[in-house]
Amino acid sequence: MDRFPDRVFAFDEFGPLGIRPTAGSGWAEQGRPDRLPATYHRTHGVRYFHGCYSVGEDTLWGVNCRRKGAANTLTALKSIRAARPDGAPIYVILDNLSAHKGADIRRWAKKNKVELCFTPTYASWANPIEAHFGPLRQFTIANSHHPNHTVQTRVLHAYLRWRNANARHRDVLAAERSERARIRSEKGIRWGGRPLSAAA
Repeated sequence: MDRFPDRVFAFDEFGPLGIRPTAGSGWAEQGRPDRLPATYHRTHGVRYFHGCYSVGEDTLWGVNCRRKGAANTLTALKSIRAARPDGAPIYVILDNLSAHKGADIRRWAKKNKVELCFTPTYASWANPIEAHFGPLRQFTIANSHHPNHTVQTRVLHAYLRWRNANARHRDVLAAERSERARIRSEKGIRWGGRPLSAAA
């Protein structure tokens, strides 16, 4: 990341994204809160956002899919390779989920000069894309009640377009800092450190 930031990318799935009322503080219109309806029968299913992040360009993109899987991972990796069409070797940071390590993915990566850099188990803090999922959650999911996945996806991609045009916006940076702090606290607990409350 220090030597070749323009050749470093990150990938991970964000979800599951269900259709249900979600509390929280976000960019929704102000108004009196509605009574949250019960969601005993979730007939819409879920989606997963397959996110791709360019470290050098500080851009985030991706697509919503019905499930995690090697085919969807490979599609995302191909979009990352297309973001650097000059054929130079690139490095993709991703976790070691089995869907990220299939034989087809490894063959394609070797053929297309893509080095897959797997993070250790329980080390989500090592993947740069994780800090960008916090703002994604805050600005598209929090304080929302999307009627279906089509609307939810439309809102998510509207945020991505705005975010990439305003990557240094103070609200985006604040949300990223907050998410990094949350991830660091998880790192401290899982890797033998003290929780933030004990360390203060």
